[in-house]
Amino acid sequence: MANVTLDWLRIIALLGTIQGVFLAGVLAAKRTNRTANRLLAVLMVSFSIFLATSVYHVAGLEQRFPHFFGFGHPQVFLFGPLIYLYAVFAADRNRVFTRRDALHFLPFFATVVIGLPVYLSSGAEKIAFYNQIRSGNEPLHLVIIDQLKLVSGVIYSVLTIAFLRRHRDRVKESYSSTERVNLRWLLWLGASAAGIWLMAVMFQVVGFTRGDDYISLAISVLVYGIGYMGLRQPEIFRFETAEYPVPRLQTADVPTDMTLNTRANIPANTAADEKMDGAAEPRYERSGLTDREAGRLKDALMAVMDNERPWRDSGLTLADLATRLNTTPHKLSEVLNSQLGQTFYDFVNGYRVREVQRRIAAGEARALKMLSLALDAGFASKSTFNQVFKKLTSQTPSDYRQAADA
Repeated sequence: MANVTLDWLRIIALLGTIQGVFLAGVLAAKRTNRTANRLLAVLMVSFSIFLATSVYHVAGLEQRFPHFFGFGHPQVFLFGPLIYLYAVFAADRNRVFTRRDALHFLPFFATVVIGLPVYLSSGAEKIAFYNQIRSGNEPLHLVIIDQLKLVSGVIYSVLTIAFLRRHRDRVKESYSSTERVNLRWLLWLGASAAGIWLMAVMFQVVGFTRGDDYISLAISVLVYGIGYMGLRQPEIFRFETAEYPVPRLQTADVPTDMTLNTRANIPANTAADEKMDGAAEPRYERSGLTDREAGRLKDALMAVMDNERPWRDSGLTLADLATRLNTTPHKLSEVLNSQLGQTFYDFVNGYRVREVQRRIAAGEARALKMLSLALDAGFASKSTFNQVFKKLTSQTPSDYRQAADA
């Protein structure tokens, strides 16, 4: 038996295969957000099979182990759906896997079914089929499948990034600080996968003969990146604060079965006012609040923000503030959007920015660092403070302080 020699690209791919199998075991054993972690574990196994297949072919092992031929062929159809579904389930750990979710895997199973005649053939027949492909006589259905892989990858990359962008906006409906619920990890994963797919498309267009080698290298790097970034944090999202999910105003799938009693936040004469007004007073379709109720809740909200200053708590959430007002997150979100035209994130951080501005104007920035002012006002990090401050004032904190001192 001749010795097998591997170049550096294949050694990296082989190490990536081993790393992927290890990660799959660790992820499958994690108890937090099990569905998401199991989807990621399956993705790691799929990556490992794909990488092992590249080593298998370069090492010329088809003649010795023909029955492994074709194992990696359908795996590519799993990459896009698994990354997309992982993002969806990581964002909502209470979500249940449904039959509709399973539809994403139909291309994979269809490819397996199409390949059954090859998988069930003898070793000699598999070797002959492989030699036929190497000679340039590739069956038409394989050519079509290879093109569909690229289409699938690009489509799922777009879906994943679009979902994460929408989810980023939804996060700001419930949280005043997004450091603990940020999307950087998933955005990194989605963008990396998109980059690999775009690279594959480019190699296909220009006819680069070693494209598969560099795709395997990129996937190996992605596997190691997932190991470093994915496992160093216990959870990706921590949506634990809101009793009810807070929908965006433009969505149509808003829950209508809110049953919490919310009269406690309304002055005593409100019930009588409702009887007098009856159906004549318009109500907000999604929350059930009348204009008068919404106005009173807004007044109560502003009083709490001005007098109790809850915005100084960097972990303040929509649910926390709703509890102070003895209402539901859903109704409070409705008031913020309809009465104030702001997300919860922008509303709370506006108070924090104005507090920093006030202290700068009072000359406190001369004795304290800007970061100290930001943390005292409720910001959780310097990067968020700089970003929000510039968004609301069109100036960086340093520029604002210099202008105030001039």
